[in-house]
Amino acid sequence: MGANVVLGSIPLYTSMMSKIQLHMGLTYHPVKHRHFTGEPIDMTREDPMQKVLIVDDEQDILDLLRYHLEREGLLVSVANNGKAAVEVAKSEHPDLVVLDLMMPGMDGVEVCQTLRRTPGMEHTLIAILTARTEDYSQIAGFEAGADDYITKPVRPKVFVTKIKALLKRSHQGSSPGRILEANGIRIDLDRVSVNNGEEDLQLPKKEFELLALLMSNPGKVFRRDEIYSHIWGDGLFVGDRTIDVHIRKLREKIGDDRIGTVKGIGYRFEA
Repeated sequence: MGANVVLGSIPLYTSMMSKIQLHMGLTYHPVKHRHFTGEPIDMTREDPMQKVLIVDDEQDILDLLRYHLEREGLLVSVANNGKAAVEVAKSEHPDLVVLDLMMPGMDGVEVCQTLRRTPGMEHTLIAILTARTEDYSQIAGFEAGADDYITKPVRPKVFVTKIKALLKRSHQGSSPGRILEANGIRIDLDRVSVNNGEEDLQLPKKEFELLALLMSNPGKVFRRDEIYSHIWGDGLFVGDRTIDVHIRKLREKIGDDRIGTVKGIGYRFEA
């Protein structure tokens, strides 16, 4: 983890922060951060604060976003490259990873794919943060397992609102012990597990939530706006292709015949 991991007291780049303050009309005040000593972190201790990992190769963005999230009482770690992000995520087990798409070396898509293959992080929330607005960039992020997409530049208040909305939805508990079964698929909402009768399936969080929604009422057609509201929340903007990408990924994993399309309206789970 060495010198590339940014976890301790980070030097504040006054000139860069001043430019951001001037542009956004903000007042920046340095805050005390946890100091990373390289010693293993005791993950058994109780910590009521939700954890966010921000990954970006631009130091001023790291400083600014961490400052505003910490003001909201969140526990924030940062990393300035993809390799460091993976190491920090494995150590810190964040509730949410905010991941820049365009980074030298290991880019955001590679990091996202790596995290999704990491035991215990299959359902960790991942939000892509980038200035790229093309459809193919968003699709690449979602196909890698991202749950949401935040476009730069983003005003800090809007960013904080998005992050809090994501965290709030991720901590809305499922009813203990609830099991959904239909058409050869079994979902345990309490254990956050999916089985197709032959093997357990590893689904990213949003794919799991989408499948659970459709299976909550097999045969019912869920309208696109209804799916957006349930899975992403009314306060979050997601692109038009978001649902389509997630449905396609689900079909690849559970079979094309289990999710039906009602053209121009929405989707249903075939009973």
